[in-house]
Amino acid sequence: MRDVHASAAVPLPVTDYRDRVAALLPTTPVVPLPALDCVGLVLGEDVVSPVSLPPFDNSAMDGYAVRSVDVADAAADAEVALPVTEDIPAGRTDVVVLMPGTAHRIMTGAPVPPGADAIVKVEDTDGGEHRVTVRASAAPGTHIRRTGEDVREGATVLRAGTVLSSPQLGLAAAIGRAELSVHRPVRVLILSTGSELVAPGEPLLYGQIYESNSVLLAAAVREIGGAATVLRFVPDDVAAFHAAIAEHVGKVDLLVTSGGVSAGAYEVVKDALTGQGVEFVRVAVQPGGPQGSGRFGELPVVTLPGNPVSAALSFELFLRPALLAAMGHRDVDRRRVRVRTAAELRSPAGRAQYRRGRLAGDTVAPVGGPGSHLLASFAASDCLIEVPPDATLIAEGDLVDVLVIGREP
Repeated sequence: MRDVHASAAVPLPVTDYRDRVAALLPTTPVVPLPALDCVGLVLGEDVVSPVSLPPFDNSAMDGYAVRSVDVADAAADAEVALPVTEDIPAGRTDVVVLMPGTAHRIMTGAPVPPGADAIVKVEDTDGGEHRVTVRASAAPGTHIRRTGEDVREGATVLRAGTVLSSPQLGLAAAIGRAELSVHRPVRVLILSTGSELVAPGEPLLYGQIYESNSVLLAAAVREIGGAATVLRFVPDDVAAFHAAIAEHVGKVDLLVTSGGVSAGAYEVVKDALTGQGVEFVRVAVQPGGPQGSGRFGELPVVTLPGNPVSAALSFELFLRPALLAAMGHRDVDRRRVRVRTAAELRSPAGRAQYRRGRLAGDTVAPVGGPGSHLLASFAASDCLIEVPPDATLIAEGDLVDVLVIGREP
């Protein structure tokens, strides 16, 4: 594998490096999981219903089960009185046949008794318990939900590749599925390096900073349905770095590091992984140029820059689509829209620049500057403004492409 210094001369295009990262991760296996643990995951096989929905004819109203012929002449000025011989609440299983000239009081969702072919809603009666006065006729089938009206037994109700959310999981439960076969969440080990890092909540000395990248990256992994394990505060020491990784080999699908990949001294990630199957390169992007990817033994590795916005942007451009694809998603890209910029933008030649921004109708306003340390600007943004590599100046009012990263209603 080539050393970083040999490969960094010509920066890789963003799309090329994205493909390189995606190639590291195979699709995760299909495993059974409890339905409530499948939110946001991708269904791995078709789901066939073992039952019909509804599973039996049932009442769509609180009212009275009747024979339509017995109430055919009922009207507000021609009431029909019928004896009430049974009560049928929802959940009753010993349903009694309705005899001619009688009515059964019935609740919504309760099974329609044999012999009945219509439901008179309670509002069209006097609500009697032992004898009911009916003030309106009911044609055959009125207010009856038929067996299989929604789903027929044996029908395929969910297809492999479906991203599961509340409606799909509700349907699965309705047909009796407690578990679903889904692509297993990708397991990501997130490792932050740097002797200057301190855990949030601890006293901060001069020269130290609070460690935030592991929180940012773990949250980003979990937002898309992945499983993240955080390993914090690995010292700037190659032996300690190798020892920390060794404990997790075989237990995770991907190692993601942040920091230690630039050109300066004390770059422990680069020192530990150079010549070990991981190639360090420069990507034609700002921020986030220094990158690394490959395999440390059998373990796929992606190394990100340490500045927080560089790490966040790298996740968006390279890791997010790769992780989604590994979990069976077909649509792995952020929504892209073309709008006009509300301010002038300048960018270095030869690099795709991604500026933070906020959308307002058909315009986008930059938030903060291009610096890779401006995390507050990133947190205040709902999109990334894409300045292509061949553009050094975009005038106010020019059209730009933006990637929508904020939550949408």
